[in-house]
Amino acid sequence: MSSDREREVIAAFVSLANTMVDGFDVIDLLSGLTTDCARLLDVASAGLLLADGSRVLHVVAASSEATRNLELFRLQREQGPCLDCYRMGSPVSAPDLVGRREVWPQFVDGALGAGFVSVHAVPMRMHDTVLGTLGLFGTDVGSLAAEDLSLAQGLADVASIAIVAGQVAPDSGSIHAGLQQTLANRVLLEQAKGVLAARGDIELDQAFELLRRYARDNRIALADVARSLITRTLSARTVIDHTRTSGTTT
Repeated sequence: MSSDREREVIAAFVSLANTMVDGFDVIDLLSGLTTDCARLLDVASAGLLLADGSRVLHVVAASSEATRNLELFRLQREQGPCLDCYRMGSPVSAPDLVGRREVWPQFVDGALGAGFVSVHAVPMRMHDTVLGTLGLFGTDVGSLAAEDLSLAQGLADVASIAIVAGQVAPDSGSIHAGLQQTLANRVLLEQAKGVLAARGDIELDQAFELLRRYARDNRIALADVARSLITRTLSARTVIDHTRTSGTTT
């Protein structure tokens, strides 16, 4: 690992550690983690999926809207490397998706259509419970280096800790309770993104960044900002104008 990349990796873990303080925002942390994966690893995009109490996977964070759409496509078809990774509890690698069309025909067609030709997935675990998976999407054919896979697993482990943080000895029930709350907050955020995108005539990726900036600058949880926007106790115009008044660009 080069000294520059080593510094970037250390900075990413330090940032995650600093974020995990009392009252930290899980959704914001997980979104930042997928962005770090896309930046630090030899992949174009990353997505994080969590399972609900019925063992159904849901998208919780993604480094791009294109990845989110592909993850949703995969979940609807119930096939793909992330699903296999979750079910087996071990990493799954597809360095050339064309060669896996017989295994995941609909997923492969969807991935290729989105510009991805390779996918790798590592499990998220807490003790003996598999929480979900971290999917890594590449625009080039090829396997990930062992170093990158190890780093991806480390980031997935941090994400797992974040979801159940604050529990001294989390059991299966408390873990799933934490997962359900995270999934519920994600639904709120998706609804708020849609509202903001429609009111501001902007892309969903940009809407998310505006929500995230507003939440951070005002030290409010993303889920609370989303809830206020949906219930109209916070106006879309206030969130949009905040970027201009704070001097921040997206």
